[in-house]
Amino acid sequence: MMLMIPYADFAKLDLRVGRVVLAERVPGSEKLLRLEVDLGAEKRQLVAGIGKNYAPEEVLGKKIIVLTNLEPKKMLGLESQGMLLAAWEEKEVVLLTVDKEIMEGAKVG
Repeated sequence: MMLMIPYADFAKLDLRVGRVVLAERVPGSEKLLRLEVDLGAEKRQLVAGIGKNYAPEEVLGKKIIVLTNLEPKKMLGLESQGMLLAAWEEKEVVLLTVDKEIMEGAKVG
C-alpha cells in the first residue's frame, strides 16, 4: 500500500534543475560518483550511488533534478549537499533529466 502524504509535506521539498559540471568516481567505491552540480545561484557537491549504471562522462553536462533542502550527509568522507532524483527497477538506475532547455536553478514542482 502506498503511503499518502499531505500536500503541505510535499511543498517542503525544494526540487531544482541542476547541470552536472564535474563527475568523477569516488576512490574505493564501485557505486559512488562525486558530482559538482550548477544550480544557477550556487554549485553543490553531490555523492550519488549511480556508478554501476553511469560512467562519469555519461552524466557530465546533463540537466538533472536535485533535492536541494536535504540535510548534508557524509559518504566515504565526502559531503553530499543534496540528492539527485532517479528511477530504479531491480539493478537498473535511470536519472531523471529535463527534456527541453531550461535555466539551472529552475524550480521543479
